[in-house]
Amino acid sequence: MPADESRLERDGAEALALNADMSRRVVIDSTRMPWQPSPSATVWRKRLHLYGAAESAQVTSIVRYEAGATFPAHDHPAGEEILVLHGVFSDEHGDWGRGCHLLNPEGFRHAPFSQEGCVIFVKLQQYAGAGRRHQAVLSDTLERQPGDAAGIEVRLLYRQRGFAEQIWMENWAAGTSVERCYPDGVEMLIIAGSLGEAGAVHGRGTWLRLPAGATTAWHSAGGCHLYLQSGAMPSLHSTAPEGWTG
Repeated sequence: MPADESRLERDGAEALALNADMSRRVVIDSTRMPWQPSPSATVWRKRLHLYGAAESAQVTSIVRYEAGATFPAHDHPAGEEILVLHGVFSDEHGDWGRGCHLLNPEGFRHAPFSQEGCVIFVKLQQYAGAGRRHQAVLSDTLERQPGDAAGIEVRLLYRQRGFAEQIWMENWAAGTSVERCYPDGVEMLIIAGSLGEAGAVHGRGTWLRLPAGATTAWHSAGGCHLYLQSGAMPSLHSTAPEGWTG
């Protein structure tokens, strides 16, 4: 068991918790993590965050499908988010290439596969709520808006009235700097390039989660491409809730 993973028990039921304290800052270089097996022999994963029973938890992962890989048909009772990082991810609803962003609402069912293989960023059990729309958008085709500093372009992936989450992409030109405060916290994945702060430089594949109220001065010497999400943290389970013991 990784050092930051724990087992919890409540009313005789066991759950796992990995990077599940929403009050803590988390920085993980996923490129240094080993691939772990999934229920499918041809699908592999790197879990970044998890809370709950092993195969039905709130979880954030990098997932790799081998060429010709398939995954059994399954439901998503609390929704699913997918960002295709490489290759082509497919299910019975379509084929989704690099840069495609999928938001599958609660109750969604599919049987994923990949003919050529793919790597995807996945968030499971984190999009509950009746009335969410299903969407599949190619991020490169979205309108680019100016960001909060010179050199930053923003593309909005998901925002829907009645739901707290906002998901977007940012492109940073080389030499861009900005100081930001995150009242609701933020999750970030560095898709390309690097992002620096306070003497540290985070490279491609790094996943960061900053808690509510965090303030950070960022700089990107060579430019970068980022995925970001905010607004979801209050709806996520957190470690040490009342009634649980570790």
